[in-house]
Amino acid sequence: MRKHYKIGYTTGVYDMFHIGHLNLLKRAKAQCDYLIVGVTVDELVSYKKKQAVIPFEERIEIVKHISYVDEVVPQVNMNKMEAWQRLGFDAIFVGDDWKGSDTWNQFEADFSKVGVTIEYLPYTKGTSSTQLRQTLQTINGR
Repeated sequence: MRKHYKIGYTTGVYDMFHIGHLNLLKRAKAQCDYLIVGVTVDELVSYKKKQAVIPFEERIEIVKHISYVDEVVPQVNMNKMEAWQRLGFDAIFVGDDWKGSDTWNQFEADFSKVGVTIEYLPYTKGTSSTQLRQTLQTINGR
């Protein structure tokens, strides 16, 4: 039986919003009473050697209007423990493509000490912002 949480949290860039994003938010909300979503600010996206197609102000506005989302906050760094201290969630939701990575193994160890569960949600196969970006580049002849 799947656990149900009071406050859930997930983060993402949510660039070129697509069905994979929607699926993740829907699955997360199904497991919690209140879902907080961190939308990555442009500066943090560029720090990861990427560039968002859609500006932060537009991406956060899109996510705010998704019915599964109760609250939206800017994600200004990758420190999930700091987010937990600020927001007080009892579960964090992430795509299962991150499961077993060094980063998320460390998050599991850290969060287990404070009673926060990490729920890995199924990654939507066949669609991603990276694929959309590549398709746009192909269409535009780059």
